[in-house]
Amino acid sequence: MGTRRDAIGKLLFISSASLGLAACSRSDNSASSSPSGKLAQNGGKVVPFNYPDNPSFDLIYLADRLGYFEGTSTRPNYIGKVAAPQIIPLVGTGDIHFGARMVPLVISAIAAGADMKVVAAGSKTLQEAPHMKYFVRKDSAIRTPKDLEGKTIGFNSFGACAEFVSKTYFREHGADVNKINFLVVPDNQNEQAVLSKNVDLAIIHPPHSGGAEANPELLRLWSDYDLDRGLGGMSPYSVNGKFARENPQAVRDVVTAIAKAGNWVNAHTDEARQYTAERLGMELRHVERYAYVDDQIITEPPIQYYIDILEREGKLQPGKVSVKDVYTNEFNPFAKGTAA
Repeated sequence: MGTRRDAIGKLLFISSASLGLAACSRSDNSASSSPSGKLAQNGGKVVPFNYPDNPSFDLIYLADRLGYFEGTSTRPNYIGKVAAPQIIPLVGTGDIHFGARMVPLVISAIAAGADMKVVAAGSKTLQEAPHMKYFVRKDSAIRTPKDLEGKTIGFNSFGACAEFVSKTYFREHGADVNKINFLVVPDNQNEQAVLSKNVDLAIIHPPHSGGAEANPELLRLWSDYDLDRGLGGMSPYSVNGKFARENPQAVRDVVTAIAKAGNWVNAHTDEARQYTAERLGMELRHVERYAYVDDQIITEPPIQYYIDILEREGKLQPGKVSVKDVYTNEFNPFAKGTAA
């Protein structure tokens, strides 16, 4: 019944629901699903791009809300909720056209033959705006990585930052990671998981780390800034290769909109937090800020960092993927020196 896209959307909704993603209503009225025949203000046809509509803070949603797609050649076509582990595989197949997930997931997908590229740098880690934080109960004896041996860590997924950044840091500080149990717990449930002692340490990303930060029963041990000074905190936007080759102007317009939205967040942190609170139905005082790479220009060190880690972990054959295989700035007009 319906089109293939409808069928995909229904399947993705069912799958995401089964993984516990909560529903979220848009706080704005700018959600777009423009037909390809609609004319942009520049006289050309609008090319819609398929994108998840997940309960999260995201530069695509923000750019849409701020009107940064108006007058361009493209608009987001929100296909419904997509479970986070499915995003990069579906970018690879072209069922969605853009996706925002961590660098190691993209590298692994490309190594497996996926047709995609990182085209915008996404988020960054600052000392005052970490990508993830590490919490224990205040009555816990855990204070060092070595103390985690024989314990259980709650984190949001295998194969991404929380696994690889953490294991690298723990090894560097004398812990045997083979003696640590890693348990997948959604970010919005991890505070309760550590409070109830279902896990001994919780790794939580913004905005949900804000509640844990304010909880008097919890203690923050580290942030990812403490672990690697933010090198592993880039959460970029990737595009399906076929879509990019067929619609280069649309990709340029998406990257431009993302860059403008990221710069807006950096300049309007309180307003961005308010929008996050509205979108997710959270208390504003628990919403932590996000930080984004200026103008969304991609640099190589964060990508090489994860290539090296994946090779050390035995997840990537040495030399299988180079930095240049992973990213391009060709769709970013600001990479040529013009500020967004």
